[in-house]
This record gives sequence, C-alpha cells and structure tokens, in this order.
Amino acid sequence: MTASALDQNILRVPRRGYDLHCEVLEPDRADATWVVFSNSILTDLTLWDAQAAALAGRFGILRYDQAGHGRSGVPPGPITFQDLGADLLAVMDAAAVDRAVFVGLSMGVPTGFAAHGRDADRFQALVLSDGQSQTAPGGAAGWEERIALARASGMEALAAATVDRWLTGATGPEPRGRLAEMLAATPFEGFRACATALMDYNYTHELPRIACPTLLVAGAEDGAMPDSMANKLKPAIAGADMRIIPGAGHVPCFEQPRAFRDILLAFLDTHCAAGAGGMP
Repeated sequence: MTASALDQNILRVPRRGYDLHCEVLEPDRADATWVVFSNSILTDLTLWDAQAAALAGRFGILRYDQAGHGRSGVPPGPITFQDLGADLLAVMDAAAVDRAVFVGLSMGVPTGFAAHGRDADRFQALVLSDGQSQTAPGGAAGWEERIALARASGMEALAAATVDRWLTGATGPEPRGRLAEMLAATPFEGFRACATALMDYNYTHELPRIACPTLLVAGAEDGAMPDSMANKLKPAIAGADMRIIPGAGHVPCFEQPRAFRDILLAFLDTHCAAGAGGMP
C-alpha cells in the first residue's frame, strides 16, 4: 500500500500571502513519535511515499509541500530560509505536533536548520539527506542558469536536465518518468522563489547548537555531496552519524527507497523510545 492510499487528514496552513498543503497520518498510539518530512526543490510530498508507508501506524507522519511546490501556494514575493523554517514550525503547529523527528532532503536541510534555530526544542532528532549548511561556491550561478533554462524552455526542459543530474544511470525509465513528471509540475514562480533562497544562505552557525541525535544520509553518486557532508556537517554536529546509500544520486529516498527506509527505521529504533514520543 502506498502512503497516498492511507487515510490521511489534509490541512491548509495559511501563511504570508500563500498557504501550505499538509497531509497528516495519525499513529496507532497517542504517545507515538512523530516524523515530519520536508521535500527538496522541484519535488512534492509524494517523494516520501515509500517511507511514509513503512512508518504508518507506528509513527505519526506529517508531510507537507514546501512553498511554491506541489499543492502549496506560490509566495507573492521573495522568500528566504527564515521564511521556510517558519513555515515548517507553522505546519507542526497546525497539526498539533509539539515535537518531531525531522527528515529533510536537499532544500529541506537548510529549512530544518532555520526551524531549529527558531525553536530547537521542537526537534527530537534530525535526519539530513543530501544537503548543506550554506550555499556552495558557485552555487548561485548554477541556480541562475537553471532559472534561465526554465524561463526560456519551460519546466519540462528543466525537469529533463535535473533528472539526468539527480539519478544514476542504472535507474530505469519508469522511475525516471515519475520523477520528471513531478519536477515538471512545479510552478515556475515557485521554483524561482526557492532557487533564489538557495543562492544565498548560511546556517553554519547553527551546527554547534544541535544537541539532538542527528543522522546524515547521502547518495553515494551525488557528486561531491557525500564528502562535503562528511567533512563539513559531521564534524560540526556533536555525535552526528552518517550513512552512504550505494546506487543513489541526489534523491536516495526516491531512487533507493528500501535502503533509505531501512536506515531511517534503524535510526528511529535506536533513538526513539519504542512506540513513544519521547527520547530515552
């Protein structure tokens, strides 16, 4: 059964001129740990279908489409990761989730850092996949090029180029097509707003403040990302652990969903009291 087939509550969370689409799956037990998932740029909450289905029942699951993506509204003007971090906390408030394990991919990683900076007590643990604490050297120029491609040739052209960059050559046509469709469905203005935020962010100051259990995950074939996370994030976050997923590029939760699921479940089993919402 896919997560989309599960009985989920749908929420619309109003923000500053737009609203956020959220899906809430209640756990079987009232004291269960909650897990909140935050998507990457150009994707939506269905990116986490495999993980949500695996955790259903035992954990509370909160997924949402980041601003300008999926079924969330497009911001009327520029946004920053401070805005996106505030969005995450607003989603948790709307779902009455006081504390949660946060799982973020790519753009979701600085979103999590921003939210942690606002209210660290809301996070029982962090799972950070294929993301960084600051804009990489040359990163702004890369986003300018992608915005220009989407403006000139459409989101379909950007999606095709992105799928080739994000996935390994071993991934077949069916998942490649699904990912391309998801990426192409992103509104241009929503993509541009978040891409602009990615051009200039820096949360390196937040890393030493992270005291909760933290797991770093990277696709083995995601370019320089595994080394960057191992060399920059892992030493700066006390007690952080790291896992590399073979046969995966930038979106291991999508490309290798079983491997990502197993790593996530092992982390939750280790750091979350069995069936309970508190940390041991």
